[in-house]
Amino acid sequence: MEPPSGFWASLLSFLKFLPYFCGLLILGFIKGVLLCPWACLIMAIGLSTLILGLWPMHLIWTYYCIIRTKLVGPVVKFLLLIAATAILIIWLIIGIPGSVFAGLVYGFLAPIMATFGAVGEGKEKPFVHCFVDGTWSTITGSCTVVRDVKDLLFHSYFSIMDDLRLQKPPDGKPYEIRVLDIPGALIAAACGLLLDGIMFTLISLYKCPVMLFKGWKRLIQDMIGREGPFLETACVPFAGLAILLWPFAVVGAVLASILSSIPLGAYGAVVAYQESSLIMGLAYVASSVSIFDEYTNDVLDMAPGSCFPRYKYRKSKDDSSHGQSATISRPSSFNKDKQEGKRPPSRVTSFKNSIDEFNPFKLLDHLFTECRRQGEELVNKGLIIMKDIEETKSGKVGSGVLNVGLPAYVILNALLRSAEANSDGLVLSDGSEITSDNRPRHTLFDWFFDPLMVIKEQIKAENFTEEEEEYLKMQVLLAGDPNRKGTLPHVPSLNERKKAEIEAFARRLQGITKSISRYPTAKRRFDVLVKALMSELERTMGGSQSTNGSQAQRLRKSVARMLSQKSMGKTANIRDEDPEAQMTSSSRTP
Repeated sequence: MEPPSGFWASLLSFLKFLPYFCGLLILGFIKGVLLCPWACLIMAIGLSTLILGLWPMHLIWTYYCIIRTKLVGPVVKFLLLIAATAILIIWLIIGIPGSVFAGLVYGFLAPIMATFGAVGEGKEKPFVHCFVDGTWSTITGSCTVVRDVKDLLFHSYFSIMDDLRLQKPPDGKPYEIRVLDIPGALIAAACGLLLDGIMFTLISLYKCPVMLFKGWKRLIQDMIGREGPFLETACVPFAGLAILLWPFAVVGAVLASILSSIPLGAYGAVVAYQESSLIMGLAYVASSVSIFDEYTNDVLDMAPGSCFPRYKYRKSKDDSSHGQSATISRPSSFNKDKQEGKRPPSRVTSFKNSIDEFNPFKLLDHLFTECRRQGEELVNKGLIIMKDIEETKSGKVGSGVLNVGLPAYVILNALLRSAEANSDGLVLSDGSEITSDNRPRHTLFDWFFDPLMVIKEQIKAENFTEEEEEYLKMQVLLAGDPNRKGTLPHVPSLNERKKAEIEAFARRLQGITKSISRYPTAKRRFDVLVKALMSELERTMGGSQSTNGSQAQRLRKSVARMLSQKSMGKTANIRDEDPEAQMTSSSRTP
């Protein structure tokens, strides 16, 4: 749908749409008021129960992992114990009220957003969906939030803490701190929290009206000219809602600025400790006010620079850019446009004409879809057996073939496919390609995407043969099970150096997969994958052993027993994923 051209046509189109917008807003408000208590009740009870029920376990296991870790020395362990105690107490204090507040916000806003989304382009029966969307989905969404938080507090927490306990320092020496530099760092932190807290608040309040009126001006101009967020019909309801809620966004920005003074002010302790100088720490505290002032000027498109002084707070020559002569410049794209005399990109660009950006959650769905497809193939080949599913489901010490090996196996196939196609990005099984242009613009995605691109280039440089690629795949899939290493294919051309390189690739891929598995949504999808593979294994074994009734009966009893087990009663131990942890399993107290 093309937007109307001309001022009067745009104004008439806006006036025609205004009653629909108000009607949708009122309908969404009514749905939010009706559903908010139920969503709040579900999330408040579920999250509060998880926080209170798991808090003693978190306290004990955190202390145990900090005491047993070899990464840090005694002084750092003592400080970590103090910090962990404070964090756990604060978590207990704010967790329960936060769960109630989260339930109120989600239960009220989710129906409103679903009501506006029901009239988007391509929707069938929008009138019916205006009333239906956001009702039952809000209730189920509240349960999903509770489920994801449970996975985060149970599976992800124990995985991270066991990593801390089992990991060794790179150079063999534990990290330790200089005790004599701690008093100066504490003084710098105290001054930073005091000064930055006051100055950041004053600067934010001073520039608050600028942000309010400049934002309204930009949004109203876009609304009248049907530009920017008002260009696409599907975005008009949300853009109109942005005009109404813009003051709340300004208040949120002010609060965020005030809260940012805490980490920025406390960073003065880091500077004072790194430079072994209280003077440098205080210089950073004074300079942070100037840094914040310049940054807000750039964001609000105000005059660059700051009236506050900026001092040199680094002794090293490489960090001299942090000194007085350094300034925060605008993004390089703006400078480039000015240098080359080009006009900046128009804000009228339609998102239909831009490059489709991959959604991180869709990529996660694609990963588990491939895990299911390739997992069923591995089940039919006998590489994934009932023991793998049984141990993964029950939380016992297992091989890690299913929870780590299978996702790493899928990622490796994508890397090999991309290297063979000589792609600059990552080629998926459906033929789509993730490149630097359409990759998700998210820092968390960069943590995985960039290392995978490095591994892909290294695999391409190795130029493996088909036999060596098959050996690498089996190494990635089965390396977590010492008892099944003998099933790896024999490759006569592999020497010790090549074998060590392949094992290094396998360890790195398994490490990336282990990090991905800690996301709550990944854990939920992984449980669905386990059930699907269990059904496929039951079908495969049932077909191949149809004459053995007792075997099928035992299999059904085993499946029923596993499905009845409660994951809340079992610890998701990282020993399933780390061969090093298996060697220490005998010494761990049950």
